[in-house]
Amino acid sequence: MSSLPAASRPALRHVLTHLVTPLLMCLGMGIAYLSAFHAPAPHQLPVAVVGQGPQTQVLAQTLKDKAGDGLDVTTVADADAARTRLLDRELVAAYVPSADAPTLLVASANSDTSATVAEKVFTKVATQQGKPLTVQELTPLPAGDPTGQGLFFLLVALSIGSYGSVAVLGAAGAALGMRVRALLGLGVALVVSLFGAALAGPVFHLVDHGLLGVWAMSWLYSAGIIAIGTALHTFLGRWTTLTMMALFVMLNFTSSGGIFRPELQNGFFGALHSFWNGAGFLEGVRDHVYFGGRAGFGGHVATLFCWLAAGAVLLLLAARTERRRTLAAAPAQPVEKAADEPADEPAEEEMEEAVGV
Repeated sequence: MSSLPAASRPALRHVLTHLVTPLLMCLGMGIAYLSAFHAPAPHQLPVAVVGQGPQTQVLAQTLKDKAGDGLDVTTVADADAARTRLLDRELVAAYVPSADAPTLLVASANSDTSATVAEKVFTKVATQQGKPLTVQELTPLPAGDPTGQGLFFLLVALSIGSYGSVAVLGAAGAALGMRVRALLGLGVALVVSLFGAALAGPVFHLVDHGLLGVWAMSWLYSAGIIAIGTALHTFLGRWTTLTMMALFVMLNFTSSGGIFRPELQNGFFGALHSFWNGAGFLEGVRDHVYFGGRAGFGGHVATLFCWLAAGAVLLLLAARTERRRTLAAAPAQPVEKAADEPADEPAEEEMEEAVGV
């Protein structure tokens, strides 16, 4: 830097300062995604052996002993009870022993990857008994989403549309009052949710029924993100984009259950799954579309409302803060900026936020 002309040094410092954001994004995304997805392994995967009597108990105990912490093996009295627990999303799979044709009951809409892991486990069990395993699917997936992971990519689209809009509302909309920005945020969330519903329904056929509920949860999810981001911009300025990516990409996508549910992840992401908004949206949509709203649907919707409520509280705090700043700055006269000083703060913020989007 000492060899640079003195007039160029402020500009170089300015560029280096702004490079911090994309570099931190690179580091954060790498840590989040690799720690969440690089080595999936079953951890207390809930499965059951169907039947009564000593043989069933011995098989269940043998599986538990061999798997250790990997499987949470229980027994259920009959196939009907197993189906009920699968549709309540309490189990990933239930094994029905048979001398002729052992069967594995699964509900892949709960998690295709978890069901696949369970199928591998019980295929080995059936093979040891010299019988082929029959897999019975309780929740057939639509042709447009045969793995059930299309909903995860819908979550990605909604998230990017939401946190990307925060950059515009925060920087370009800085001259507008907080109430106007909040109302604009609700409008943007409506548009984002309509895009999401169109993609999930008529465009890619990810869902074949319940589209109205998917749209409503999409709006609720998007509105929560936009409200939080719009409010945070008041306090964080150009660091808002990095914060939004940490909250709604790095921690959100990894804990949503879209690729691996908590039983295939480490405890940190499993804990986030219990209250993070991405998990609330994704599991709520799964409950609504595939399980008839019976498997904790209300709790997932409540999670989305809680995140929106947090955004509303932050908006009120941000509005109060902006009023105080306006009153404090009113007597002050504008000061002419020196030629070698960095660009105005709004322009800097727009550049930082464009990197994130």
